[in-house]
Amino acid sequence: MISFLKYLALISTFFIYTSSGVFSKLASQRDFLSLEYIAFLGCTVGVLGVYAILWQQIIKRMDISLAYMFKGTGVIFGLALAHFVFGETITTTNIIGAIIIICGITLYARP
Repeated sequence: MISFLKYLALISTFFIYTSSGVFSKLASQRDFLSLEYIAFLGCTVGVLGVYAILWQQIIKRMDISLAYMFKGTGVIFGLALAHFVFGETITTTNIIGAIIIICGITLYARP
């Protein structure tokens, strides 16, 4: 059970990291230095701060090469968030690219 919770925390951490891109894109759609722009930019920095703290806690408790292999989930979350939040189309090229990235990370991180 504890092992399952570690992996759940790891995947959740990468989801949090990916959500920073959503806030960043929302900020880019606002007028520069407007209240909404600053708020979304603040959310981006805040989310990245939370991610940094969580990532440090995870690699303290888990082998870094194993944890790094899950970084590819961020690519999947990025595609999903782009589709569901912004209505972007997921193309075959996007899927092939995500597979290549995940395979590359997995090959690099294997002990």
